[in-house]
Amino acid sequence: MSIQVKFFASLRDKIGISDTTVDSATTAGEAWDIATDKAERPVNVLVAINLDYAQFDSPINDGDEVAFFPPVTGG
Repeated sequence: MSIQVKFFASLRDKIGISDTTVDSATTAGEAWDIATDKAERPVNVLVAINLDYAQFDSPINDGDEVAFFPPVTGG
């Protein structure tokens, strides 16, 4: 099993990596925990699985891409 995990913007800076691969996650939250060595999850982090919005408890499958990014604001 291979899951691509990506971090964007300030999360990338905080975690210190832009992407990694995990092998044994079954949810997006587990992918976060494995990829970050159980770093605290910042409030309002957005999750996407294969470019679709998801939640930390959303299931993932072999070959999926999980992305984490801070909320986007603008005006």
